[in-house]
Amino acid sequence: MTAWLQAHPYIAYVMIYVLITYVYNKVFKTRRLPVLKEAIIYILLGGGSLMLLMFQMWGLPIVPSLAVAVALMLMVKIRYFVQDRMNKKQ
Repeated sequence: MTAWLQAHPYIAYVMIYVLITYVYNKVFKTRRLPVLKEAIIYILLGGGSLMLLMFQMWGLPIVPSLAVAVALMLMVKIRYFVQDRMNKKQ
């Protein structure tokens, strides 16, 4: 997978940006910000994605690592959902 992502850097960049944006929105974003501040944050996320893309091109597994992080976050979300439904039944 790493070799394929090295051959397709644009797709790797988009994947990194989307995964980082998801992690930011679910973990670090606590409230709504003004539009300009939001735009600045997403531009900075894009710059950070470029840096991570460089690491991906050097052979580090950035995209799979981010995918594992997002998968774990989704598992926790599913667990909380199931736990809430169990508590509502009781």
